[in-house]
Amino acid sequence: MPKTNKTTSNARAVLRGEVSGIKRILPFLGPAFIAAVAYIDPGNFATNITAGSKYGYLLLWVIAVSNLMAVLIQSLSAKLGIATQKNLPEIARERFSKGASIFLWIQSELVIIATDLAEFIGAALGLYLLFDIPMVPAALITAVGSFAILELQRRGYRSLEAGIAAMVLIVVLAFALQTFLARPDLGEVAKGLVLPKFQGVDSILLGAGILGATVMPHAIYLHSSLTQNRIVGRNDREKKQIFKFEFFDIVIAMIIAGAINMSMLVVSAALFHKHGLVVEDLNVAYDQFKHYVGPVASISFGLGLLIAGLSSSSVGTMSGDVVMQGFINRHINLYLRRAITMIPPLAIIILGVNPTSALVISQVILSFGIAFALIPLIIFTSNKKIMGALVNHRITTIIGWIVAGLVVALNIFLLIETIF
Repeated sequence: MPKTNKTTSNARAVLRGEVSGIKRILPFLGPAFIAAVAYIDPGNFATNITAGSKYGYLLLWVIAVSNLMAVLIQSLSAKLGIATQKNLPEIARERFSKGASIFLWIQSELVIIATDLAEFIGAALGLYLLFDIPMVPAALITAVGSFAILELQRRGYRSLEAGIAAMVLIVVLAFALQTFLARPDLGEVAKGLVLPKFQGVDSILLGAGILGATVMPHAIYLHSSLTQNRIVGRNDREKKQIFKFEFFDIVIAMIIAGAINMSMLVVSAALFHKHGLVVEDLNVAYDQFKHYVGPVASISFGLGLLIAGLSSSSVGTMSGDVVMQGFINRHINLYLRRAITMIPPLAIIILGVNPTSALVISQVILSFGIAFALIPLIIFTSNKKIMGALVNHRITTIIGWIVAGLVVALNIFLLIETIF
């Protein structure tokens, strides 16, 4: 049982019915904001900018559908932690053989390293674009920044949640400013949101890329860890209440993440597609923002990239700690883990690999691990012996399997397309 603090005391007051109104939600806000950072990592920047420049507002509806899927998946992960006081890797270790657990740990570490690659390179690229700092020194500055964010975790989960939420707010403001300056066609934006359609095979591929890259394995592992001991339900009634409030947290966080992703596509459509320019490289996007709108737009883009990369990189490090502790019951110092996971992106930057190409490679590796997180999640949350009163409703399980089948199939398809 975790020690009592102010947040826990406030949550207990809510569960006893002593608090009313909007204040009831406040003690439960936070975990989903940390998990949601995974949905605005630099890999999303590249995909959304490309989609907007190639097809205008056409694929906005794909981002909306992706976010609905994310709400379902992250709610299952959060619910697992609330119901069991264990995270997904811990339950997998209990239910699967030792060999299977070791395999799941190895593949999840590889996926997290690949994810960290995208995030680390994105942050370094943001520094390079903003301050014209060469990529190698920018990468070293990024390393220092990511260590500073991890220090928030040592100060307690509320400090970490507040820090991450503040960084997400900066990204929101950066893209809100960009959207305002780009002056998108609001009628076309509305049409793109509500009319599901494609425009040729390439748009289907890109739409599949947006959908397939939505589910982040490390966010699934991490969210169950963030809720498992944060506020512990002492009976089924309390657990149901906690999940109800955490669901609000998830919806709010995913709406914000979805709005950021949509704004990336909208700005790209309003500026690049309008002028017949296809942009698939983040460096080019930065330069074109400056050309079409001015330095304020390009600076806000670079700042959004930097902050998104830094925050999501630290979240990836936390996820690595969760999967090691969960799958094989081992633990290493978080700062040592951060140092180890920085080696691949530093090596790639020093070797001079194109940052956007590295982002694409990382997404391919990430695609490999989605099934190993998503399928066990649905199996466990559908098991009444594990979940008790919070077991999935039958319709939730059915929708979960449909979403899992769609996501896994899309990622296999994208994997094959990218390789061949």
